Amino acid sequence: MEVQATFPRRVTSQVMVGDVPVGGGAPITVQSMTVTRTADHEATLQQIYDLAMAGADIVRCTCNDLDAAEGLARIVPRSPVPIVADIHHNHRMALAALEAGVQCLRLNPGNIRKPDHIRTVAAEARDRGVPIRIGVNGGSLHPDLYRKHGGMVTAEAMVESALTEIGYFAEVGFDQIKISVKASSVPLMVDAYRQLAEVTDYPLHLGVTEAGPPPAGMIKSSAGIGALLVEGIGDTIRYSLTADPVEEARAGRQLLEALGLRERRNVDLIACPSCGRAEIDVVAVAEAAMAAFADRKIPLQVAIMGCVVNGPGEARDADLGIAAGNKRGHLFIKGRNAAVVAEDEMVDALVEWAELIHEEGTEAALARVDTEKAAREAEKDRKRMLADQGDDVNHSAALIESIRLHGS
Repeated sequence: MEVQATFPRRVTSQVMVGDVPVGGGAPITVQSMTVTRTADHEATLQQIYDLAMAGADIVRCTCNDLDAAEGLARIVPRSPVPIVADIHHNHRMALAALEAGVQCLRLNPGNIRKPDHIRTVAAEARDRGVPIRIGVNGGSLHPDLYRKHGGMVTAEAMVESALTEIGYFAEVGFDQIKISVKASSVPLMVDAYRQLAEVTDYPLHLGVTEAGPPPAGMIKSSAGIGALLVEGIGDTIRYSLTADPVEEARAGRQLLEALGLRERRNVDLIACPSCGRAEIDVVAVAEAAMAAFADRKIPLQVAIMGCVVNGPGEARDADLGIAAGNKRGHLFIKGRNAAVVAEDEMVDALVEWAELIHEEGTEAALARVDTEKAAREAEKDRKRMLADQGDDVNHSAALIESIRLHGS
């Protein structure tokens, strides 16, 4: 029998990152960050799907130039999880990211220092209902804070940085805030979060920055994050490893499960958010699949994708998935087309194939089907959808043009 955590959690306000609640008693979420160029939206989407399948609830992408902002305009409508735009020195990139539709911003107070710029971004986020993470980093504090605190990075200096930023936000009536005070030193990071938890009730994002490669980085992150979670501090977490980000997401999920803060999963079901290209009700199919898998102990990753144009590629690392096209479902196994089923039989087919893969393995399942024929049928429907709908069904071009106007 699985034991759930019994230690009390710190009471906080709550923000919504897209449809994912953070704080306010919501389940602690796992985050990671892509390492692809955001401008390469296809590669970035692939990595986002990989992260979602590994357990990430929220994914952060850098927005360091207009090309990246334009990439976000293409990424957000197709992402299975909410996207946070990571902003550094240019506040205009924050405005461009908001225009692209991101569900959250991360601002580093040590990098965007002009109060007017901070207030401008906060006001725009307020008007759009988008939260901001104040991401204090021990390695990039404002020079004034270094001098004030004896030329050293201290917990007090990091907390002061966060509180100063909150003050700028308050001037424009913005309070949809979550905060991180990360350091590469575990004791310093723990001290900073403890102090911050005493003076604010905003949700906290935990992490040991620049933890390094596994296994040392994994140990440092687990020590710092785990110590705080056991004290009831922390609402969302990220392992910052010098490794494939999928390892970050997987480690975060495993830590929460080990502490009894997230339920262990059987089927790990992910689904696209249903963009303009979808030909089925993705939400309804996903809900039906969740119900069908509810009592089955099948530890597979299953993907439900709204269209055959992007679905099999974006979710190619799923053990099993299905993508809609031309009133039928294209079932794929590890990215390889395996079968075509009627639209109203998609959920039943997923359950049947999941049980087969679980019992006999991926290769045995694939050996039963004509993968080449299935691939030809999928390509036929893919071409039909592109001919009918065009290349820009999500109207990304209009968003990109707006981004360019803001950046000029």
